[in-house]
Amino acid sequence: MSAGAVADWAGGFLLLGGALLSLVAGIGLVRFPDTLARMHAATKPQVLGMLLLLAGLALRLRTGSDLGMLVLVAIFQLATAPVAAQMIGRAAYRAGRVDRSLLDVDELAEP
Repeated sequence: MSAGAVADWAGGFLLLGGALLSLVAGIGLVRFPDTLARMHAATKPQVLGMLLLLAGLALRLRTGSDLGMLVLVAIFQLATAPVAAQMIGRAAYRAGRVDRSLLDVDELAEP
């Protein structure tokens, strides 16, 4: 088997794994009961799924300009997803949409 065929197979497996993780993130958004759990489902598996998809695409495309664009997408995804999750969590806390009895430590509580 040639190196190109092995890269194509590995890229296919990465694409499939990334798609499955993204599906799990979507199901978690629908099924989880509260904002904090949904926020977790929207960031952790979704970001890993996106990175697996990008790695699979990199193995399939193999051109310099495509790889550069995929790296930029990965950097922006890693930079924006945690910040967005932090802002959503803080807004939900301030709006009273968080069940404070579920929190182990409430760092935002008034003393």
